[in-house]
Amino acid sequence: MLRKIRIILAGVFFTCITMLFLDFTGTLHTWLGWMAKIQFLPAVLALNFGVVAALVILTLLFGRIYCSVICPLGVMQDIISWIHGKTKKKNRFRFSYSPAKNILRYGVLALFIAGLLLGAHSIAILIAPYSAYGRIAGNLLAPLYQWANNFFAWIAERADSYAFYSTEVWLRSLPTFIIAAVTFVVIFILAWRNGRTWCNTICPVGTVLGFFSRFSLFAPAIDTEKCRNCGLCGKQCKAACINMKEHEIDLSRCVACMDCIDACKDGAIHYVRRNNSKNVTMTESGNENPDKGRRAFIASSAIALTTAAGTKAQIKGDGGLAPVSRSLKPERTTPIVPAGSKSLKNFTDHCTACQLCVSVCPNQVLRPSTSLDTLMMPEMGFERGYCRPECTLCSEVCPAGAIKPVNRVEKSSIQVGIAVINLDNCIVNTDGVHCGNCSKHCPANAIRMVRKEPDSDNWLRIPTVNENRCIGCGACENVCPARPLAAIHIEGYETHKMK
Repeated sequence: MLRKIRIILAGVFFTCITMLFLDFTGTLHTWLGWMAKIQFLPAVLALNFGVVAALVILTLLFGRIYCSVICPLGVMQDIISWIHGKTKKKNRFRFSYSPAKNILRYGVLALFIAGLLLGAHSIAILIAPYSAYGRIAGNLLAPLYQWANNFFAWIAERADSYAFYSTEVWLRSLPTFIIAAVTFVVIFILAWRNGRTWCNTICPVGTVLGFFSRFSLFAPAIDTEKCRNCGLCGKQCKAACINMKEHEIDLSRCVACMDCIDACKDGAIHYVRRNNSKNVTMTESGNENPDKGRRAFIASSAIALTTAAGTKAQIKGDGGLAPVSRSLKPERTTPIVPAGSKSLKNFTDHCTACQLCVSVCPNQVLRPSTSLDTLMMPEMGFERGYCRPECTLCSEVCPAGAIKPVNRVEKSSIQVGIAVINLDNCIVNTDGVHCGNCSKHCPANAIRMVRKEPDSDNWLRIPTVNENRCIGCGACENVCPARPLAAIHIEGYETHKMK
């Protein structure tokens, strides 16, 4: 029964979190957004002590329930392992006990914490479980979901129905796509062959929670009087943590999946209180000899406290009046991060690169960065749209506190950057024609057209920017018809301003 309850809850969490990354409308977060905010690392970075404390207490009570139910990457590994077990009958019991690789586990954790504390977030977040799954879902699953949606939209259109609408499928970042694909392949191979190898050797969250799970109040345990040493529990344990020779269970690696309980034909394994019976034996560390009483109390608890294709060739760049080919991405001195980030430093210190904000952005403004110092973290670009002042979805879905919640009024007053004009590229100078697109489409009325030659009767006008009114939304850059580079682009602010 416990195993069935665990599977049902894991299936619900996994499906809902996956849909958060697939839902390009940004509506599901209203009901399901809390599932992203209770993920361990985002809660730590957001300084959400209530969630962190709740997860630690949950682990101290019941073991690594988080890893088997709440973590989407953990559930994905279970699904892969389960599929492998169904391919051939002999694969059902393919696991075997292996000693804990504590040096590797705590070494990776130490490097992970050091990366976060020293500012090397781009390296540290590569192995963060929630973020890794977010990149897999956003880069590999989302295009398939969108293509399916577009297919139904095509059918609905021919039936004069508006139940679906098509969305553009495009590759937001090739490096991030490659990283997501490589991550999936590595995890797939490990899960296919050995179940939870990633969780118990690489994952920093698994190591931290494994430290606390050694002291859990409830845990699976072996009744030595009933056990016949058949070995079925160890062969079913995807965490490879059941040592049948010693009748020991390494609680630091056990993910409380309950598979061993169902596998035991003699009822020798129970999920009980630690001191429930003298005949129940288990280990609290990853060491093979528990009688020596060695405990690897490493400062891992510090982390709990501190820590695609298919693009279109043209767009409507002139308010829908004229088709204009897309401009090239300008070289920005400072990246532009969304309103609510407060500053570039605050954003990079908290962002886990899960890319949930990228998935829900309806204006196609957010895309993963390709810079080494902010690799995979979202940044703003305006080749396909602009950041509408009334849209606050990215601030609403961010689980890590990298983008603080803002309302529409606040967003309209936050200056994330400033429009910079390059008159050498402006078609007023290059082609001798009047334009004014940037001024017409500026939602903040920050751009005014003035005479090109004040002392002349020449009717041509050029744009000027009012720095006190510009909010850096990128509408001007998006609609500028100058090619290959727009004559106006946005430069980000290191620290956001209020107008």
